[in-house]
Amino acid sequence: MSDQRFQKAQFAAWVGIFGNIALAVMKGIVGWLSGSKALLADAANSASDVAGSVAVLIGLKAAKRPADEDHPYGHGKAESVSAIVVSVLLLLVGLEIGYNSVKTIVNGVGEAPKEYALIAIGISIVVKEFLFQYNFRLGKKLSSHALIASAWDHRTDVMSSVAVLIGVGGALLGGYSGQPLLYYLDPAAGLFVACLVLRMGYKLVKESIHTTIDHVLHQEETEELLETALRVKGVIAVNELRAREHGHYVIVDIKISVNPKITVIEGHDIGKSVKHQLLGKFSHVSDVFVHVNPYDPGYPYKDVDSEHPDFPTLLH
Repeated sequence: MSDQRFQKAQFAAWVGIFGNIALAVMKGIVGWLSGSKALLADAANSASDVAGSVAVLIGLKAAKRPADEDHPYGHGKAESVSAIVVSVLLLLVGLEIGYNSVKTIVNGVGEAPKEYALIAIGISIVVKEFLFQYNFRLGKKLSSHALIASAWDHRTDVMSSVAVLIGVGGALLGGYSGQPLLYYLDPAAGLFVACLVLRMGYKLVKESIHTTIDHVLHQEETEELLETALRVKGVIAVNELRAREHGHYVIVDIKISVNPKITVIEGHDIGKSVKHQLLGKFSHVSDVFVHVNPYDPGYPYKDVDSEHPDFPTLLH
């Protein structure tokens, strides 16, 4: 991970941490004073986001570490692991919110929450939507699975806060109209929040596990890599190209064929040129392993225009 990429991702993680702390405290206090079970559930959800943002930050720092003897391909998968942590936290919080909401419904609800609970919910919706847009766009730009997971966590919070708004508003309406059955809309909204959190948590943990396991890019995703390698002067054919995801970046294994009559040094230089082109053109490619093979001696050899005229293509 480059220093610039890390700084941007780290700043986004800190924004999420401070934003979630402020929202959790505000919604917790207002939910307790107003008697809104749904708002308390939403506060618990925001509190879990603090732990999630910390996990993202730890993952980003780990991913920034250079390759070493135990991790020759780098630490890029640390981001995917932190995304799994965020997802698991979502699942646990969803179960806890659902349990408390069901318990409240079973025990009965005697009164509607206070009106000022609506103000806290409105603030939460605005802040969470901003955090979603900021993290999602930055995560896409930086190809950070952890930031994208965190962004969808914020979007889940927006949907949960809207559900809480409906629940609290319905309960207040019941208080104004003398319909005590509407009081149950408040804990029912908390139960709906739990379902949303569980659904998003399951989706994210599934995607994060898929990302953590080495995933080979499909043919349509590697066409540009193949075309770039073929344009390098000295490359007669690309026998095989495999690109696998490793966290937020891609590692390429490529086998090229060169003229069998050139020297080992010339073949080595052609391989270096292929690696240079792929790393220079594709920012998401972190490393390239080039295998140089002799081309079948059948003629004619293929001539390919290149920015590297010093590398031989044909030797008769």
